[in-house]
Amino acid sequence: MFRTIRWKSKTVGVASLLAVTALAAAACGGGNSGASAGSEQTELRYQGSVGQVTPAELAADLGYLGPITLKWIGNTISGPQDIQAAATGDTDFGGAFNGAVIKLVAAGAPIKAVISYYGVDKDSYIGYYVRDGSPITSAKDLIGKKIGMNTLGAHLEAVLDTYLRQQGLSADEVKQVVPTVVPPVNTEQALRAGQIDVAALGGILRDKALERGGIHPLFSDFALYGTFSAGTVVLRKDFIAKNPRTTKQFVDGVARALEWAKTTPRAEVVARFEQIIDKRGRQEDKTAIKFWKSYGVAGQGGLIQDTDFTRWIDFLRGRGELKKDVVLTDLYTNEFNPFRTATGS
Repeated sequence: MFRTIRWKSKTVGVASLLAVTALAAAACGGGNSGASAGSEQTELRYQGSVGQVTPAELAADLGYLGPITLKWIGNTISGPQDIQAAATGDTDFGGAFNGAVIKLVAAGAPIKAVISYYGVDKDSYIGYYVRDGSPITSAKDLIGKKIGMNTLGAHLEAVLDTYLRQQGLSADEVKQVVPTVVPPVNTEQALRAGQIDVAALGGILRDKALERGGIHPLFSDFALYGTFSAGTVVLRKDFIAKNPRTTKQFVDGVARALEWAKTTPRAEVVARFEQIIDKRGRQEDKTAIKFWKSYGVAGQGGLIQDTDFTRWIDFLRGRGELKKDVVLTDLYTNEFNPFRTATGS
């Protein structure tokens, strides 16, 4: 049974009430997320990540979600899987690389991105590393080589493909480069053992590998693009229609949490993360969280920019993976973000 709440509001005109009722009646999708007239769902199911604190989890701990509570149902294995779970109604929200969001919407999934939640900056980035002494010194050298990454069809493969094309490889040559799925914790070892030729590493796994030495970067997503927001949180369209106040409160809370993480001293943020991990009692290793540096989100409060999607639309079209045209208004909205007014977005 979903928890619902009656939101206090000013009297709504008959026309507005009929419009809301019509939206609720027309909405469809999994999860039974609607509630009785005048009430909205305030318990949101989601997937987490082992040893990490998502912006939504931080928002809940900071008290920014108001009456909304989060219900953890397990950990996700990848961004594409996470937003697929949201699309099918197994969860109420999920997050993924924007290219994956585009593909899912183009396939007909009734979801919409509402806020950015991770990105790339000088502290939070993915580097593509080779062993010292490796003959690989350019994009051309990657033809026929294995590049280890956590999942296919997402951020890391898109960045690799962009790098190859920018460096002048033809479409046929790009196809000869071999993205290879390797669990993140095993990627460095696989590189050093020669099982892969290039390792995509970020965060603590990158920092620890560099401390041990013997590897160096070939390129990185930050070097390619600079600072940018790379992934967004999505909600089902029927959820938004049935729960506009919950949606606004959720986005507002996550936006404020992102700004809190940006403006609070790093040591204090990490300490808060450790407390959150302890309190949720999932028996997780907190080692990685000590090396957290930023969420990498570019826009204030997670505001989404057109380029956060157009860059990957062009990429997917170039690969022949986008068979159907998509429009930005179908992909995302900043309607519920409190920083939209402040920035004029």
